[in-house]
Amino acid sequence: MDAAALRGWLDAVRATPAWADWKWQMRHALDAADLARLGLLAHPDSAAAAIRYPARVSPYYLAAGDFTDPADPLRAQWIPDAGEMAAAAGYCADPFEEVTHSPVPGLVHRFSDRVLVLASARCAVNCRHCTRKNDFENRAVMTDAAGLRAAVAYVRANPGVREVILSGGDPLLERDAAVLRRVRAFAELAQLDAVRIGTRTPATLPMRITDALARALGASKKVWVNTQFNHAGELTAEAAEACGRLVDAGIPVSNQAVLLKGVNDSVEALARLCTGLQRIRVRPYYVFIGDPVAGTVHFRVTAQQAVEMADALARRIGGLAMPRFVADIPGAPAKTAVQDLVR
Repeated sequence: MDAAALRGWLDAVRATPAWADWKWQMRHALDAADLARLGLLAHPDSAAAAIRYPARVSPYYLAAGDFTDPADPLRAQWIPDAGEMAAAAGYCADPFEEVTHSPVPGLVHRFSDRVLVLASARCAVNCRHCTRKNDFENRAVMTDAAGLRAAVAYVRANPGVREVILSGGDPLLERDAAVLRRVRAFAELAQLDAVRIGTRTPATLPMRITDALARALGASKKVWVNTQFNHAGELTAEAAEACGRLVDAGIPVSNQAVLLKGVNDSVEALARLCTGLQRIRVRPYYVFIGDPVAGTVHFRVTAQQAVEMADALARRIGGLAMPRFVADIPGAPAKTAVQDLVR
């Protein structure tokens, strides 16, 4: 299949019921071999990057952008790139030493009042800027009942923990029953104020957010969703509907974007993103400087550039649409405002 044939297939299948089936989308996601057959990995270092960092893109997300255009901001987030093979000072496989902070398999405890639970090893799109792109295949993931019991017991034994963050991979890429079992196990703990779900499915696989799942997640009154839209091109009608289902179910939805060179590193791009998010009732919460992860240096936006964009953006949009520009600094007790990085 060449690029023209793939585009024709995407156009045809979008008109069928299969398109709205998230499981069908996952079964038909393209991998590195598919991309190579399409001629999208022509550069030798791009092919090497696809071997070093496995590729995956759902048909939905593939169709949302222009997969034939090297400058397309959505394509840049899933296409293996020669820049991933470049090394840079200060960039490493696990800058936050999550393995060191893992007292229970699949659980990370870096901050005193919250823990991160790795609840899945799958994503609808393998983002090329992923924090865990180097070592996730070797990480412990909490997928079985015994792992869940151990994680719940750890939280119960640490009463200072008031929030659990379900992450991965993408924690919503499991069956409804598995997702709800984990959410309910933590939500039942009186000490917890929130069970936060970190998921990109509203942007990369919005059909996963069904009415039934949204209602079930909202029932506990403790679930919050943090998602990641990085460009206004991701704010499709399907994405808006998915976010609407969550909000209508009583779930607060916030967005944590990542500053990515060639994707959203302009005031205009960020303004369109943030106002678009507000329009669909998603709070623009954070804009992160990319983490210092090996294989992501080609996306780097400096702290000084981030400060300048934050200042310019604040002059253009109102407070409800204005996110905080921050960095996650290894060893720091909290997120760091970008302004503090350049003082």
